[in-house]
Amino acid sequence: MNSATALQRLDHVLNELSEALDVPPSRYRDAKDRYDAVGAWLDAEDSSIRPFRPSIYPQGSFALGTAVKPLGEDDYDVDAVCLLEAPPDGVTQQDLKRCVGDRLKHPGSRYKGMIEPPGGGRRCWTIRYADASRFHLDVLPAIPDDYDAILRYGVPVELARDAIRLTDRRTWLDPRAEWPRSNPKGYASWFKGRMSMRLNEAKLALLKSRVVRADVEEIEDFEVRTPLQRLVQLLKRHRDVRYGGDDDKPVSIIITTLAAKAYDNEATLAEAMTAVVPRLRYGIEQQNGDYVVLNPVDPRENFADKWKEKPRKAQVFFEWLEVVEREHAQLLTEAGLAKADEYLLGGYGYRLGSTGPKTASETASALGTVGRAAAVAGPAVLAPRKSARAERPRIDFPSKPSKPWTP
Repeated sequence: MNSATALQRLDHVLNELSEALDVPPSRYRDAKDRYDAVGAWLDAEDSSIRPFRPSIYPQGSFALGTAVKPLGEDDYDVDAVCLLEAPPDGVTQQDLKRCVGDRLKHPGSRYKGMIEPPGGGRRCWTIRYADASRFHLDVLPAIPDDYDAILRYGVPVELARDAIRLTDRRTWLDPRAEWPRSNPKGYASWFKGRMSMRLNEAKLALLKSRVVRADVEEIEDFEVRTPLQRLVQLLKRHRDVRYGGDDDKPVSIIITTLAAKAYDNEATLAEAMTAVVPRLRYGIEQQNGDYVVLNPVDPRENFADKWKEKPRKAQVFFEWLEVVEREHAQLLTEAGLAKADEYLLGGYGYRLGSTGPKTASETASALGTVGRAAAVAGPAVLAPRKSARAERPRIDFPSKPSKPWTP
C-alpha cells in the first residue's frame, strides 16, 4: 500500500465523519427561506421601518458553511443581521432594537407569538419556530459603521465596507459607551477567500455531476464543502463533545479564525487536518501580556478579549487545543490508526457508516482497513507538513491534566 493510498483511506474516514455531522443543503435552504421571509415582512409596504431600507443576511456558521447538526434536542441556531441602511438621525441602540422588535411583534405579524423572550435578548430578537424544524432565528438589529478607521489597518475596502454597529443592552445604559461594532459579512468574505480555490473546484465538480447543465454561478455556496469547512466542523464537534454546556468552552469564532489563518489550500480533509492542527496555536498572539486573536476584517477587535476578564476561558482553550494536537498526532501513527475507532468515538461521539453512526463492530471493521494501510505505509507517510510558522515558539498555558484519548 503506497503513501497516497494510505492518506486517501484516512481522508475517506474523516469525510465520512464530517458528512455525519454536516447540515444538509435542504436545511440551509430552509434557513434561507425563513430569514428571507422575515426580511420581506420587515420591508413590506406598511412597515414602519421601510423608509430605512431594512435588509437581512445570514451571519455565523450558516453563512460560513460550517454548521453542524445539533447535539441532543438542541435547535438549529441561525443568526441573521437586520441592517437599516438609512438609520434615522440621532438613533440610539435602544431605538434601533425597539423599532425592529415593534415590527416583528406587530399585531398583523406571524412572528408576534414566536418571540422568546418577549422583551428580546441582550442583542437579538429570537424567533422560535413551533414546527418540527427545530429552528430558531436570532435577528440582530444593526446600522452601517464608518469604516475609514479599519482601512488604516490595511483591510481591503471590499471587506471593510460591510462594517456595522449593533445593539447591546450592556452598553446602551452607559452614555459614555460607544456602539458595539462587528463585520460578519466582511468576515464571511474573508473566510471564503481563504478557501476560494477549493470552493470553486467543489462547485465545478458538482456541476459536472449534474445531468442538467447550468453555470457554476448558479450553485449555492452551501451546496458544497471544502476541506477547511469540514475541518472547522470536526473541531467544533470535538469541542462540544468534550466540554458540553461549559460556558467557558472554546468559542467557534476563535476556532474558525485560527483554522482559516492556518489553512493553505490543502486539497483534502486529511491533508488539511495534518497541516492545520499543528499550526492552530500560532495564530494566537500576545500583546502586553494579554492573548490576542485579531478579527481579520477589523483588527481593532480581539476575539479573545474575554480571556483577560475570565482566565479560565484561556485555560480551557489551551487545554482543549493540547488534547486536539496530541490526539491528531497519535491518529497519524500506526498504533493510533489501529485504534481510530476509539479516537473517533471519544473525540466526536460518532461511530461511522455510509448512512451515519454504526455499531461498534461494524465501525471497527471499517476502520481496521485504515490501520492496515498505515502498517504497510509506515507512520512517516502521514507526518505533518513542515511550515515556517510551525517553528515559532509555542504559547503554552498552565492547565490541569486532561484525559485525552491514547493509542
